[in-house]
Formats: sequence, C-alpha cells, structure tokens
Amino acid sequence: MGSGSWSTNVYDAAARFRAASGTGAFAYSDRVTASAPRSTWAAHPSLDPKDLGTRESRDSAEHPTSLAIAVLFDVTGSMRAVPQVLQTKLPELFGLILRKGYTEHPQILFGAVGDATCDRVPLQLGQFESDNRMDDDLGNILLEGGGGGQMTESYELALYAMARHTSIDCHEKRGRRGYLFLIGDEMPYGRVKAHEVRRVLGDDLAEDIPISRIVAELKRTFDIYYILPAGSSYVGNPEVLGLWRKLLGQNVIELDDLDAVCETIALTVGLGEEAIDLAEGLDDLSDIGSAAGASVGKALAALGRDRGDVVVTNMPLL
Repeated sequence: MGSGSWSTNVYDAAARFRAASGTGAFAYSDRVTASAPRSTWAAHPSLDPKDLGTRESRDSAEHPTSLAIAVLFDVTGSMRAVPQVLQTKLPELFGLILRKGYTEHPQILFGAVGDATCDRVPLQLGQFESDNRMDDDLGNILLEGGGGGQMTESYELALYAMARHTSIDCHEKRGRRGYLFLIGDEMPYGRVKAHEVRRVLGDDLAEDIPISRIVAELKRTFDIYYILPAGSSYVGNPEVLGLWRKLLGQNVIELDDLDAVCETIALTVGLGEEAIDLAEGLDDLSDIGSAAGASVGKALAALGRDRGDVVVTNMPLL
C-alpha cells in the first residue's frame, strides 16, 4: 500500500458531499451502532485484524523513500472523541509534514484499540496510505465506546499486531525506524494473551508474551510514543504515566489540549527526522495559523531529538 498523494481538495470535496447528504464522517460506525444489536457488531472488512497478513509501507517510483507512521487510538469511553479530532484535522497533519518538509513521503496507518476482555471489536487496523484513502480508513472505524472500566485496555494486543504483522521499507532498506503513536488514557494488560491473539488475529501462539518483551520487539522497527490527552479519564494519573514511562522512557507525552494532537504528531516526526528543532516547529505552527503552539511546546519540551539509525537484521526476537 501507500500509492497516490494526499490532496486537501479531495478531502474538502468529500467533506462537502457528506454535509450535503447528511452523512457523518464515521458512517460505518453510525450505521452499525444505530441499526444492529451489539452482539453482531464487527470491524469493517477493511480494518478487520482476523487473519491480518502484513500491513506494508513500501517504496515505489512515486514514493522512493517512504516513512511509516502509525496512529492507533483508544475508542473506549471518553477516548471516542480522538478519531473525530484526527479526522477533522487531517489536512493540518499532512500540511505540516509535507509543506514544511518534515519528511517527503509519509505513509500513515490508522487503527483503533478496545478491550479484548469485553468488547466486540478490540482491534482495528488500516493500511499504510499516502493519499486520501487514510480518510476512508478513519471513516470505517467502529467507535464502540466500550471498555472494561478497570484502567486497562488491550494496547498490548495492538503492539503485538504492529510488531508481528508489519513490514516497512524505511527500516528494512534504510535502517530507520517508523513512528507509532498510541493515543490513550489507560494502561496495557501485563501480557499479550495467546487466547486473545488466537481469537482476534488468528495467530497460534504457544504462550503468553510479557508486555515488556513485545515492546522491546516492536522498538526494533518503530519509535513508540504514548500520548495522554486532556479530557480523558486518567489525565495525570501517576500509575498510568508511571507504567508507560517504564516501558517507553521519555516518549510519554502529556497533552493539555486534545485539539493539538495532529500538530503534536507532526512536530514529533519533524523532530525525529531532524528536519526542525522545537522552536522552528512552533514557528511553523504559527505560520499556518495554528493556535496549538503553547500546548505542543509544553508537551514536547522533554523529547530528545536524535533517534539514530538501527541495525537491519532478519533475525527473529525469541
């Protein structure tokens, strides 16, 4: 996947069509949740992780130096607002990354996380896209709004899928990690459970995998960031933040304005690609008329800039 190019004009035309026809940006979710009993809810076929295969970010003549960027968000409880913010601000996200030269050939995958202990649809994963099909992937996400109410969701299942079911040329050809942004407000479960992997993805695991081990495996190919935005249930919670910092170090971002999430992602990529420093990135926000500068500056002040290269290896992590 990853052919084509992003067009704000195409995005705007689709938005006008939805407004004229009375269709929401999340039409699949609206239709399923309004007309079907919850026991029959299912992921859209384009996002269904069962027998997932591999989500690929590939170079091409059109995009010779692709960069994989994955944005996964919690759709339980108070976090259901996140995909709506992402959808409305996609032009700002792509505009910053491309027009300001943070990276030339981004390929973005969107996905959603629930709770495999109780939700009908605990995981949804799109494709890596370079064009407006990423808007389609967002629009096909089911906003289940469930969760178990115990300060844990199945983030570890999403991390497993990204570790075992992605193949990205930026790493395989150039030894550069992709970016994975996980937007949530709770903790992962302590283990990737074999029976959940079997049920949700169809993989036959011999045993459970500790969360620390799957994170270590995924870090070989992706820089992982956890964003905890304002308005969610556990803002500032020391237990949630402490666990994620134990797993990810400084790559835990507290964001005091949910509306600034796209700008935060864009500037994090710009910093990681060494295209800007933080001051330059904040100037870029001002230049495009964004009011997110104060929130983004505060959120990203602690991030290191140098990602470094990684050793390319085909040896599996046991």
